[in-house]
Amino acid sequence: MGSEGPPAVTIHVTGFKKFHGVAENPTEKIVSNLKSFMEKRGLPKNLILGSCTVLEAAGEGALGTLYEVLESTIGDRANGSSVQGQVIWIHFGASSGLTRFALENQAVNEATFACPDELGWKPQRVPIVPSDGSISRTREVKTTLPVNEFTKTLRKIGYDVMPSDDAGRFICNYVYYHSLRFAEQHGIKSLFVHVPLFLTIDEEVQMHFVASLLEVLASLNYEQQFI
Repeated sequence: MGSEGPPAVTIHVTGFKKFHGVAENPTEKIVSNLKSFMEKRGLPKNLILGSCTVLEAAGEGALGTLYEVLESTIGDRANGSSVQGQVIWIHFGASSGLTRFALENQAVNEATFACPDELGWKPQRVPIVPSDGSISRTREVKTTLPVNEFTKTLRKIGYDVMPSDDAGRFICNYVYYHSLRFAEQHGIKSLFVHVPLFLTIDEEVQMHFVASLLEVLASLNYEQQFI
């Protein structure tokens, strides 16, 4: 029957609600509008856009929903659903001081919040997962996705984007650390992307950037992952 093309890539995304000093989080709007935007733009044939979830901007307060949606991915695979191929989680978070997009290489096992999260929690120098060790020897978990390659490709398209090795110690790093550990354990992939506020890069440009990132992810050859 000939080549059937690359395996399907299923991408799930999350964003956050408002947080301290940012009444309107751009990632809430990006994630809420992404499905309709991609339908109008046109999804690549091998790309399946799965769940689009907006999390509470809180450390422990986000975990219930985060794990619910992460585990639903594993449930789909275990039950032999039609979703096949590589599964990728993309988490979007806003940084009010950022002037360009940042693809995060890693998360670290430390929570030190500069201000309380939306549920009033303000941890200081505590491990996110105590069983992973204390912060005196902070564990780093890295994404298995080629961040530098993505950065080069997106720059060629025309976006101002950089790789980053520091996702901070606030809610973004907290969620990313949990997601990367889950990805390690279940053979999926995870990436965190920091975006600026819409005052810095407007909504239309940000929506096109996210769409381009999804298309880059879908264009990778994951066949060796399934051997």
